[in-house]
Amino acid sequence: QLQLVESGGGLVQAGGSLRLSCVASRLTFSNYVVGWFRQAPGKEREFVARVNWNTLSTYYADSVKGRFTITRDNAKNTVYLQMNSLKAEDTAVYYCAAGLGATQYAAAYPYWGQGTQVTVAS
Repeated sequence: QLQLVESGGGLVQAGGSLRLSCVASRLTFSNYVVGWFRQAPGKEREFVARVNWNTLSTYYADSVKGRFTITRDNAKNTVYLQMNSLKAEDTAVYYCAAGLGATQYAAAYPYWGQGTQVTVAS
């Protein structure tokens, strides 16, 4: 069973940058779509970005387009989320997830990491 571990969260000033990592273990990301989601206090989990491991196609939520970039490293079996020009409203717990469908719907992803906190101070 695929296991995912996120890292890279932290506290950053508005306008700053962070890079999140998601490492897969037990199985590889091959053939999976890997997505990043986030959940702020009192809000529903929302889609941020996804990458198709095989085709490299990417898709972003409008709220992060142009600021966030999702990439992958085959050799390290890792997906990254580079977050630039961070805003206070980006504050949330960020989760990576893996599934077989290219979708922004969280229910379609059966595998999830434990999450990493990102806090953007304004």
